[in-house]
Formats: sequence, C-alpha cells, structure tokens
Amino acid sequence: MATTTTTRPTPARATKPRRGSVLGRSAGLRTGLLLLPPMLWLGVAYLAALAALFVTSLWSQNDFTGDIERIWSLDNYRQLWGIPVYRTIAFRTIGIAALVTVIDAVLAFPIALYMAKVASPRMQRLLVIAVLMPLWASYLVKAYAWRGMFSQGGLIDWLGTPLGIHSPGYGLAATTVTLAYLWLPYMILPIYAGLERVPDSLFEASGDLGAGSWTTLRRVVLPMAFPAVVAGSIFTFSLSLGDYIAVTIVGGAGQLIGTVVYANVGSANNLPFAAAFATVPVVVMLVYLAAVRRTGALESL
Repeated sequence: MATTTTTRPTPARATKPRRGSVLGRSAGLRTGLLLLPPMLWLGVAYLAALAALFVTSLWSQNDFTGDIERIWSLDNYRQLWGIPVYRTIAFRTIGIAALVTVIDAVLAFPIALYMAKVASPRMQRLLVIAVLMPLWASYLVKAYAWRGMFSQGGLIDWLGTPLGIHSPGYGLAATTVTLAYLWLPYMILPIYAGLERVPDSLFEASGDLGAGSWTTLRRVVLPMAFPAVVAGSIFTFSLSLGDYIAVTIVGGAGQLIGTVVYANVGSANNLPFAAAFATVPVVVMLVYLAAVRRTGALESL
C-alpha cells in the first residue's frame, strides 16, 4: 500500500531591507532637504517676481489720475516698439553691453593666461587678490571715482593735456569705460579657472609638433578657453544690460534701459511701462543664453 507524504509549507521569512538602499534613501532625503530652501527661494523670490513683472507690464496707467488700471493690454509693448526713441535706447543698451563684454574679454584673456600658465604659485595668489580687491570697494565709490576722472580738469585732462588729449566728458564713452572696469573681475576669474584646467602637456605637444606660440594660442588655447569666456560674458553682458547707477553718474544725457526704467518708476510713476521696458533685458538674455547653448559652450563648463 503506497503512502503519501505531505510537506509542510515553510513560513515566509521577512526579508531585511538592504543597507545600501536605506542609506541611499536617507542620502536622497538629506539632499532634498538641503535643496528645498534654495529651490523655494528660486521659485518664490525669483520666478514669482519675474511673473509679477510680466503681469504688471500688461496693465496701464490712467493719464489723468496717474493710478494703475488693472486692464490687460499690450499697449506698453506697442509703445516700446512704436516710439523710435525707445527702440534707439534698447539697441543702444544692447550695443554698449556687447562692447563692454568684448573689451573685458580682450583685457581679461592675457591677464588670466599669465595667471594660469606663467606666474609662479605665489604670484598667482597675489594676482588673484589684486583682481578681487576692486570688488571689496563700494560700487558707488568706484563709479564716482571715474566721474572725477572724466570731469573737466580731472585726471584724464591733467595727464592728456600735454599730449593734446582731452577728456571725452560724461556720455556713452565714459559709461562704456566705467562698466568695463566694474565688470572686468567677473571676466578674469572664469577665464583663469578655465585656463588652469588646461593640461600643460597640450602646450608641450603643440610645440613638439612644430606649432609656434601664436598657432598654439589660436588652435589650442582659445578653443579650450571659449566656454570660460562665454561664462564670463554672461556676467558682463547681463550686468551691463541692467545697470543704471553708473549710467546715471557718468552717462551724462545718454539714456539706457536702466535709466528709463528708473525714471518711470520714480518721477513719472508709470510702473506698468517701466515693467514692460524691464522685460527687454530679460528677453535679450534668454535669447543670448539660447544662442550660447546652441554652440555647446554651456555643456563644456
């Protein structure tokens, strides 16, 4: 007679969570908690402020009472495009910002190259301090110092009179020089950081292949430093687009976007039009960043 054997089912054992997964989840939680305050700041204080700026630009001002009327329209933007003086001011601002960026790049590149590849470690530290030192002084002090130099009988006149050179006075030239001076450290430091990452072996290999100094500079150094130059240009270009203090101090009768926005917020009390004009630098920077992104420079930073 055949006997049948029955097997008892073994109770399922509780599986312990892996230590790595627990540590990964806790690390992710800590990272999320660390990123929460800056992300809230970005979303509330920055993006929300930009949204409020755009919404305000769609309102209008009552011509008789001066009160803001929350009536949605594109009249402010039509006014910006329809009145030639505002188009001139916008293009003038973009041109000066681009010129300041080019001047800073031309001045910053040899300084950064010497700091990164020629100077000794002790000299590098001294030069970095020298580049950062102007940032320790007040913005207003530096702008008014240039105002004194561009004034009649100022330093430029005093040094240039024996050579027949006179100060150009207050105006767009003084504005360009002042802005180029103010933002020069923001161009030097990114280029210096980018050139410092370039291996010295590339210079030696270029020399071994028979390339001269200018060929090495043009075909090795400049392509590898291009992302750093782009990074510096983002600072100089955007800061020049939105500046109004230096323009007010040394700009004379020349107006840029910042001075028009300041005048409409203050004396004219036309906040919607000021908000509409303030969106121009934002749009210009978005277009500039999109163009830079297409070059691939941002991915190489």
